[in-house]
This record gives sequence, structure tokens and C-alpha cells, in this order.
Amino acid sequence: MPTPVISPREADVLALLGEHLSNAEIAARLFISVRTVESHTSSLLRKLALPDRRALSRRAVELARAERPRPAPALPAPLTAFVGRERERAALAALLADHRQVTAVGPGGVGKTRLALAVAAGAADGFADGVWFVDLAPVAGPDRVAAAVAAVLGVGEQPGQGLDEAVCAALAERRALLVLDNCEQVRGGVAPFLERLLTACPQVRVLATSRARLLVPFERVFPVPPLSRDGGGTSEAVALFVERATAAAGAAPDPALRDGIAAVCERLDGMALAIELAAARWPTLGLDGLRAGLSDQLRILAGGPRADERHRSVRAVLDWSHDLLEPADRALLRRVSAFVLPFTAGAAVAVAGFAPLDPGAVADGLGRLAEQSLLTVVPSAHGTRYRAQETIRQYGAELLDGAEESARARGRHLDWCLSGADGLARAADEERQLREGGWQAGFDALAEELRTALAWAAERPDRRPDARRLALGLAGLAFDRHLLGEAQQRLEQAAALADGSPTDDVDAADALREAARVAGCRRLGDDMYRLHRAAAAAALDAGDPAGAARDLATAATVAHRFSSTFARLPAAAEVTALLARARELSDGSATASAALALAEAAVLADAYGSVQGSPDNTARETVGYAERAVDLARRAGDPVAESAALDALSGAHSWAGEPFAAAAAARRRVELLALAPRTPATAHEQVDALAMAAATAIGVGELDRARQWGRRLAGHPLTAEVGHHATSWLLVADAFAGQEEDVLAGGARFLEAWEQGGRPRSFSLGPAAAAVAMVHGLRGDDGARASWLAVAGRAGTEEEHHHGYGAVFDATVLLDRGEAGAALERISPAPEEVWKWVSWVWLHWYAAVRVEASVLGGHPEARERLAEARAAVAGNPVAAAQLDRAQALLDGDPARVRASAAAFAEAGSRYQSARSLRLADAAGGG
Repeated sequence: MPTPVISPREADVLALLGEHLSNAEIAARLFISVRTVESHTSSLLRKLALPDRRALSRRAVELARAERPRPAPALPAPLTAFVGRERERAALAALLADHRQVTAVGPGGVGKTRLALAVAAGAADGFADGVWFVDLAPVAGPDRVAAAVAAVLGVGEQPGQGLDEAVCAALAERRALLVLDNCEQVRGGVAPFLERLLTACPQVRVLATSRARLLVPFERVFPVPPLSRDGGGTSEAVALFVERATAAAGAAPDPALRDGIAAVCERLDGMALAIELAAARWPTLGLDGLRAGLSDQLRILAGGPRADERHRSVRAVLDWSHDLLEPADRALLRRVSAFVLPFTAGAAVAVAGFAPLDPGAVADGLGRLAEQSLLTVVPSAHGTRYRAQETIRQYGAELLDGAEESARARGRHLDWCLSGADGLARAADEERQLREGGWQAGFDALAEELRTALAWAAERPDRRPDARRLALGLAGLAFDRHLLGEAQQRLEQAAALADGSPTDDVDAADALREAARVAGCRRLGDDMYRLHRAAAAAALDAGDPAGAARDLATAATVAHRFSSTFARLPAAAEVTALLARARELSDGSATASAALALAEAAVLADAYGSVQGSPDNTARETVGYAERAVDLARRAGDPVAESAALDALSGAHSWAGEPFAAAAAARRRVELLALAPRTPATAHEQVDALAMAAATAIGVGELDRARQWGRRLAGHPLTAEVGHHATSWLLVADAFAGQEEDVLAGGARFLEAWEQGGRPRSFSLGPAAAAVAMVHGLRGDDGARASWLAVAGRAGTEEEHHHGYGAVFDATVLLDRGEAGAALERISPAPEEVWKWVSWVWLHWYAAVRVEASVLGGHPEARERLAEARAAVAGNPVAAAQLDRAQALLDGDPARVRASAAAFAEAGSRYQSARSLRLADAAGGG
């Protein structure tokens, strides 16, 4: 089929359709008539064989994406030239083109990584969304595979999701290549991760390197052979030796020696690492010295299957290179193998600088090891660093583990890590006060070292106190770095490292409470519930029944307050039993009494609206329970507990039909937490408080306040990775305020984040998407509106949309289009008939829009409905102005209709202000 020819003007129109502009807006942008836009649109539909305008918009987005510059491959820059391997490169590239997951398999030192990098670089143009390299060598364990990939991709955690889910969501519609290097040591984590990734991301391909196959369904294995020795002195193996020897000596070996060099490469089985290590000795040993030294070492290790011999050839060269070192340099090579990441000379002194090495000897020794290719010099922005190729590092680690100094060297590495963690914590505190963020780079450069040291210390009884200290330090740093999953994991690990003493049990209970608060930040209700109960058990072991009472009461509260974040809610009888046990254990202290009062408000009075409490409980009784909880929390002097109680009070007022009181309680939470130190508990409360303050301010028509708090929520550090949650209430407030451009821009961020987050549902995401749909509807773009209504259907629940916010937004669009009868039908039920869905935020908006639809639709009870609504919305400046306008329309007074524009403008509702002028004009008001 021939490619359709699209004219330049049609291309312009298509691009603007991709921005969801209406015909009128496109006409204005291009300085052409609306009729001409319509003509071009029809032509595009015909040429591209698409069914409608919505499909055109999607095609425009696809074309724009295809034409944007491709990201540069995120591959490490090799420090040496890549030699030979033409056949292998072509074969591996062809296999990768045909299969979604290819594993380059071979023994350590055969050259898997360099081959994979060369193939990935050559394939980069075929991956519009990038090529990404992930080195798994320093990863501390199989459970860290997804975290390593996420760090390279820049993917953050999503509420209620693990990092593996977040990575899959981020790559779900991307055409990208992942290069996973050194998979063998974490194969148990790589295999399940790849199964999940490749199932969820149909356009992603993976090129892995490993010493053994990964055993996943999609896998195709490419055995990496040694370098070819065919051709003797002209072989690939000899070419590699000559290139590396030339770099080491400053001059190329005599061509007459190439046959001798070929014999050396043959003895080394063509193993790339072995050849490079031998070439590094060329300046001092020459050909004869290499022959003699290697012959003795290889003879010792001879015998066995050919594949084993290849591995032995690398081991033989490593042993030989090691034996040629001075004793001090051997010790240095062993000791620096404790590092899993590039390290500075200063770090090496701290870890390796003990007898027989002094600090000066360490610095000199690093240079000598680099000269012999046993270390690689890695330039960085913060000075020179050193690292060992992974095969060499593992060799050194093996030697270290067999040496008497092992515990001392790894212990010094642990001490260095503890000091580094303390320094990062201080830097984080200082920079937080200055609103800077440079410490994060330091954390990223040290994190795997901390994890490795922690894993070592946790297995040694004599270092368990240090392990617990490091786990707590790493938890705090991870939380500040927004690695919430790891923060929770490390807090639970710290609790598990307790030795059973009363003091340790107290610390364990504190760690478990903090872990529960981090789980709250992650929107994991099941974990919050489990961890608070575990904290109660630890508190009882520590002889602290009052602490246990607080924990059990908090667990009961969590089951109601955060019920929407549970995968499986605990049975009501179980939660009630927790509350009863908490009462038994309470000592009547202020903190215990406050926790119990809040649990009673949640469990007995259903103050949080989880619909789990007694149906016989009245709204006023619920308010009473919540007010008591607020009073006791205030007496206890705990701002976090008071904020939680105010949240209950806000919910109770909403159920009681008291939106102004609900808004006041939510506002008090923001004020209360403004100066609180940043901890997991305060961060969780701050995010929730800002969301509730913005939502309840919308509910009473305080649009400027709602937008202010919405912006603060969008900028909160805890919402940095969840733009959909961050911007949801701001989008609603902007939509009601008539801030169209802000809604369109914010909608783009919302949509991208929502899709990357796995398209979740929540009580705030549906309204946000519906608000964007309303703005597109008011702009006359039905295609974009339909797209956003589809998002709203997936981001919220059908009942909430149909009976609550959706009725308000849909009726507003219908009224704008002069379809009053359809608007009246959409919003016909009385507020009390849909109370469950309108009582919280939407009550005033629902009542006011319903009255306007009744007036414009000629409903016989319009006056009665208007009178009833006045009492309900009194104090809401936007809803009151809408009722005043409806009254003026009912009375046939265009002048009063026009005058309402000023009231709307004063209330911050630009759209309704402009609508008043249009209605006045239509009614004949001059």
C-alpha cells in the first residue's frame, strides 16, 4: 500500500489535533478559517483511513513520538578499544533482533560484557525509548534486582506497588532495550523479574550476561566463545594482546614475535581477561618471561573438560599475576575486594590500611595494581576512583575469605560504611534546612556498599549491634531518598536484629512502629496493620503494656481509616477484639487514652466513613466521638495523633452535612503539621492533610485556598514520584476556577504518572480525570473529553462518577451547550437521594448545578429547589453566586444575571464569571 501524501498544512492541523485543540483553536493558531480546518480534518481521516477525530489525535501523538530525538544509549563508555568478535557481534545482534530475551553465557573473563555492550550500541537506533545498562555485580541480593533496574531508569516507587510493578508500568508501552550484566550472582531474582517484565512489556527486549542460563520462558542462549586463534599471528586473540601490550609498553611488540604471542594466547584458551592480564606484564617480562611463568601455572591446573579448562586458564593467570605481586600488594588486592563499587584512595586507606600496610603504602599499591590491570582507574567528578573487574574482585574476595585478616578487613569496611552513613545523615539534615539536595548523589554512590556491609554484619553475632545501627541509618537515608520500600525493609530488619533483651525489645517496637508509618506512606494498609500488631507484641516482650495498648489501638484505627489501601481487610470481629485488648492493656496515660479514643471513633462510630461501623450510630454521635479523640490527642501533645483525630472529625462533619466544619478541621491539620519535623509519620500526615484540605476547600467554594494547598501537595517531596496523586485535587480546583491552560498542562502530568503508576483507582483520581474531561467539553473538544471520561472510568468507581462528581461535571458541560433538559436529567436526584456520593466534597456543587438546570430546564419545582438549596450552600461564595444567578434567570432579570459575574470573579471562578455575561447577553441584558 502506498504511503499517503499529507500536505504541510494538513501536517500542521494533525499536530494540533494531537494537542486536543478544537477546530476554532486550530483555526486561530494557524490563521485559517474553521471551515478550512474541517476540510483538512476530513482529508486526513480519508488519507489515513481512520474512523474519527479521536483516532486522528492518537495518530498525531504516535507520529510526534516517532519523530522525537531518540535518547542516547545509557551505556558505560569503555576505557579500551573493542577488538575483533565480528562473527559473534553479528550472530548475537541477529538473535536479539528475533527474540525478546537473549542471554550471553560463558565463564568469567571470556568477554561477555564487552560483547554485549558492542551489540547494544549497534542496536540502539532500533529502540526509540532508549538502551539501558544495569550492572548487577554490586547488587546486594536477589530482592534488589528490580531496585537496581528502577534506579537506572529513574523510576520511583508507586503507592501500593513494589518496584518491580513500577518498572513494568513505566516500560509497558515503551520500545526499549535493557542490558543486564553479571546476572549469575542474583539469578534467583533476575528470573522472576524478567518473566514479569517481558509479560507486561511487549516492546521491551533484554540482553543479559551470565555464567549460566537464566531459565526463563522467553530466553534464547548465546554461548560466548573465547577469542578466535585462527590465523595464528593474525588472529583476534593476538590482536587483543598486541593492542593491550602496546598500551602498557608505549610501543607495539615486534611483528616477528606474533607467532610466539599466538602460542601464549592458545595456552590461555583465547580467554579475553587472561590475555589482557598477560599483556599487562609484557613491559617487564617479555615473551620468554610470559611463556615460562604461564607454563608452570597452567601445568598445575591442567586436566578436566575443555570448558573447565577455559575457566581454569583465567584462574591460572589470576594466580600467576597474584604471585608476581609483592606481599603488600597481595594484601591490598585482597582487602579492597571488600568494596563492590568504585572506591577512592582514602576509602582504601580506611579499609585496607593496617599492618603490614600503612596509608602511604596503600596509595602506592593502588597505582601498581592498576599498572598490572588488576584494578581499573575510573575518573569521576569527585576525583579518581578504582575498581576491579568483577571476575578479579571475586577472586580477591575468595582470597580474603580464606585469610586470617578477613574479619578485620570486612569489619573495617563495616566501620567505614557506618561512618559514611552518619555523614550522609548529617548532610541530609543540613541540606534539608538549606533546601538543597546534593547529598543524594553521595548516597547513590555509597548505597550498595552499605547494603553489602549490612548483609555481612547481620550474619555475625558479635557485630549485630552494628548491623542494627546500620539498618536504622540506611532506613532513614532510604526514606529521605524516597526509597520507601527499602526504608520499610531496613526498619523491619533492624527489629529482627534485636537480641531479646528488654532494651532491644523496646528498640524493636520503635522500629516496627516506624516501619508501619513508612508502609502508610506507601499506601499499604495490610503492612501497616501487621506492623502495628508486631510492635504491640514487641512492646509486651519489653514489659511495656501501655505501648502495646497504643499499638493495638492504632492497628484497629488503621483498619478503618485506611481501609481502601488494604488488599484484604481484617474481619470486623478481629478489629473489635484488638480494641478490647487495647483497653485491657491501657494504663490510662494521655497517649494511650488518645489512641483508644481515636480507635473508638474509627471502629465504633465509623468516623472515617469506611462503612464498617454500626448502622445505628448517628452522625452527631460520630462527631462526638471524633471531638473527644481530638481533645485527648491535643492534651497528649502529639501533633500526629491530633492530625489523625482531626481527620476523623472532618469525616464526621462531612457525614453530618457540615462541610464548613469539615473544611475547618482539615485546615487545622495543615496548620498543626506545618512546623513538625519530617519523619515518616509526619510526612504521611502532611500529604493526607494537604489532600483533605484542598478537597474540603473545594467543597465550600474556597477555590483560591484549594489551589494553594493543591500546589503544596503537588510539590511535596513524598509525591514526587506520583504525579497523578499529587495533582488530583489541584486539577479539580483549577477546573472549577476556569483555569483551562493549567488544567491542560496538569492533565498531561497526571495522565503520564497515572499510566506509569499502573492506572490505579482512588477516590481522588476519578474526579481529577472527570474535571479534565469537563474542561475539554467546555472547549468543545468531544474527542478529548471522551478520552478523559474513559480515564475517569478506570481511575474512579462507576457509582461515584454516576451519582456524585460525574453528575456535576457532566451537567456543567450540558448547561454550557444550552442542553438544560439533558443536564436536568443527568442531575435529577435530590441531594439526599445520593448523599453517600455527594456529602463530602460535591454537595454544594451538586445542589447549585441542579438548581440552575431546573431553572433553565423549566422544572415546575425550580423555585422550591432554589429555596431549599440556599440554606444548604450558605457561605459558599461560588454556589451562592450560582443560586443568585439562577434566581435572576427565574425572575427574568438580565441585569442581575450580569451582576453575578462580579461575584464569581471575586470567588475565583473565571469560567462562571464569563458564563454570567453570556447568559445575560442571551437574555437581552445590555
